[in-house]
Amino acid sequence: MKQGSWRILAGGTDFYPAQGDRPISESLLDLTAITELRGITREDSGWRVGGLTTWTDVVEARLPAAFNGLKAAAREVGSIQIQNCGTLAGNICNASPAADGVPPLLTLNAEVELASPNGARRLSLADFITGVRKTACRPDELVSALLIPDVGPQSQSSFLKLGARRYLVISIAMVAVMITPDAQGKIAEARVAVGSCSPVAQRLKGLEESLIGQAAKSGLSEAVTAEHVAGLAPINDIRGTADYRTDIAAELVRRALEHAVAPIGEAGPA
Repeated sequence: MKQGSWRILAGGTDFYPAQGDRPISESLLDLTAITELRGITREDSGWRVGGLTTWTDVVEARLPAAFNGLKAAAREVGSIQIQNCGTLAGNICNASPAADGVPPLLTLNAEVELASPNGARRLSLADFITGVRKTACRPDELVSALLIPDVGPQSQSSFLKLGARRYLVISIAMVAVMITPDAQGKIAEARVAVGSCSPVAQRLKGLEESLIGQAAKSGLSEAVTAEHVAGLAPINDIRGTADYRTDIAAELVRRALEHAVAPIGEAGPA
């Protein structure tokens, strides 16, 4: 990687469509055959998701309920063919504001492991994605894994996305939620992230704080106000206006909260 400039590819599901009819003028390094970088493993401190792990791998893995939001997002990524090839690492490296994987990974407090000839370093996902199509990955680095710290067995999560149609669509807005109740059924921790409504998906810290101590049961959505989404910075484009996106984000947050506190059998497929 030190010799010359290389474009790192895993699934290539973003790279090749963006290339269109133009000839490829840069050197490509396809990592697909490196099996050591693929798979989800349990470690002492949490979970390790290899950089070449596909969306289909996530859907098929046996994971705690805290990963239900990530699994739901995985089912929303393009078509089945895209899910079979596309990787989580590629999704975050592409750094689109509409990257489906980012909000649920934010609620999982994911860290990015970056490997280079000089060793490895770790960054929080929030620090890794720095802007639209921009990351903190250096020219001599690649994403070797996503590291997810331990989550409690009582934690549940959800993911909701709105687009112009059901599948094969770029989102107008999307929301991921994780709720962790205590032994008394009160919310001990809440994480809420919104994507497609700002240059980088972001957590709603004010809302998260306001949910602490509330009963983790139906009706939680009533806690969401317009003020909680006021910090978003959506754009006007062909898919929707900024005002529409803000309104939709608030509604999706309400619905995602209800999904996250529903009994496990009613919270949707895992």
